[in-house]
Amino acid sequence: MYNACCGGSCLNVIKERWARDLRRRIAFVFQKPVLLRRSVRANLDHALRTYGTPRRERADRLAELLALGQLTELAERPARVLSGGEQQRVAMVRALAAAPKVLLLDEPTASLDPQATAAIEALIRRAVEDGVSVVLVTHEAGQAQRLADGVCFLHQGRLREAAPAAAFFHNPRSPEARAYLAGELLL
Repeated sequence: MYNACCGGSCLNVIKERWARDLRRRIAFVFQKPVLLRRSVRANLDHALRTYGTPRRERADRLAELLALGQLTELAERPARVLSGGEQQRVAMVRALAAAPKVLLLDEPTASLDPQATAAIEALIRRAVEDGVSVVLVTHEAGQAQRLADGVCFLHQGRLREAAPAAAFFHNPRSPEARAYLAGELLL
């Protein structure tokens, strides 16, 4: 990043190649999957093309991604007619196609059944095993206990506590965190 000054006002400008590199390093998965009106395979292939995967590598990489998401049998189906859990697996695997360094997840298992939640959590664990840093937003304390190394607890838009997961769940310091973990509704 460098500062570009024009007429006395300075703007932070990211060079185009840096922006492209940054897009490859950070991936985002929304609570509600955003998929193209194409097949599962075409959604993943589009991601690989966008991220600059060479043509000679795409077929193998596509097969790997389909297997990773347990989507091989669904490869030719239109992505938008899949179940919510299947769509979210497509979105997760598509995000991982970039081999990101950071994966931002906004409640990726909201409204999913336990089986679909387990599949998404398995993909999250795999990403972490592969060296991806994951930032997960969740309202599910159980999910945070299963997946988190550290917890940043927010209430009313403010950070109330940041701690290693074990410390947070066994001895929360803030009154809001204690109330939340006790099952109280925080207003």
